[in-house]
Amino acid sequence: METIYGTGRREASGTMSSSNLIMSEPIRVLVTGAAGQIAYSLLYSIAKGDVFGKDQTLILVLLDITPMMTVLDGVLMELQDCALPLLREVIATDKEEVAFKNLDVAVLVGSMPRKEGMERKDLLKANVKIFKSQGAALDKYAKKSVKVIVVGNPANTNCLTASKSAPSIPKENFSCLTRLDHNRAKSQIALKVGVTANDVKNCIIWGNHSSTQYPDVNHAKVKVQGKEVGVYEAVKNDNWLKGDFISTVQQRGAAVIKARKLSSAMSAAKAICDHVRDLWFGTPEGEFVSMGVISDGNSYGVPEDLIYSFPVVIKNKTWKFVEGLPINDFSREKMDLTAKELSEEKEMAVEFLSSA
Repeated sequence: METIYGTGRREASGTMSSSNLIMSEPIRVLVTGAAGQIAYSLLYSIAKGDVFGKDQTLILVLLDITPMMTVLDGVLMELQDCALPLLREVIATDKEEVAFKNLDVAVLVGSMPRKEGMERKDLLKANVKIFKSQGAALDKYAKKSVKVIVVGNPANTNCLTASKSAPSIPKENFSCLTRLDHNRAKSQIALKVGVTANDVKNCIIWGNHSSTQYPDVNHAKVKVQGKEVGVYEAVKNDNWLKGDFISTVQQRGAAVIKARKLSSAMSAAKAICDHVRDLWFGTPEGEFVSMGVISDGNSYGVPEDLIYSFPVVIKNKTWKFVEGLPINDFSREKMDLTAKELSEEKEMAVEFLSSA
């Protein structure tokens, strides 16, 4: 099942004057789980130019499961009704061979959600199947230069599964979203100090996008009255920084679910936009961001071949580890704990992969 909406022919036939036509070659962007609530917040931001720039035309591909196709058609109609000049074509489909063809960017939002009474092992098993299939589809149909961003949870291990199932695409092209946690950490510091989130930089999320993640502000800076100072100096409350601050960031997703009865959508969509925009255009000079990427075994004592959240800088669509940051004993313990959880998840996923 597949629905296509194209604007390119209409523009060319004269509804816009030729001088106003945006002539950039469109890039092809896939969003999976496209009928879901995160995608509902995300698609408009991508389509209006917040991520790839105001002069970059797009072909948006929307993938969801067959029972969601009616809902997806409604999303497609809404994108039509936004009358966005950058949107050359929208393709809504439930077929992987259609969705993954010639992609420049794949944002993998859709995953099996954790249901009541479901063990983490059951969740991993269900998602290994999905991300093995999507990884194989990327390998077969997408461009080898495709940038793949995994959002669906458990994001780190789903990302590793997709990467292992797409051997012809460089491992470095795969990343998972920990920018939401990064943004949560920034905003908690900003609220505590009484500045804007823009005045806080270089927070780090280490490890897994789970409650074992470690939000680290030992290297972060806050602009207070025009002067940059360390977070510990700005906050002046070490107990809070080593206690409630960490647990608030770790448990924030659960707190949102408790309050909304739904998981984070608006903030997740914003974080995806931040992540992909930095991947596309690079990080600002002097700043680093958090991103789940493949470990090389040489950085910060993290075992090789895990998708682990590190501080990175990005230039020319290529990320690099921020190297040489001093790690104290408090941080080391927390970084090792989240690495242990990821190693256990990886073992389970590899076991399921070999039997799938």
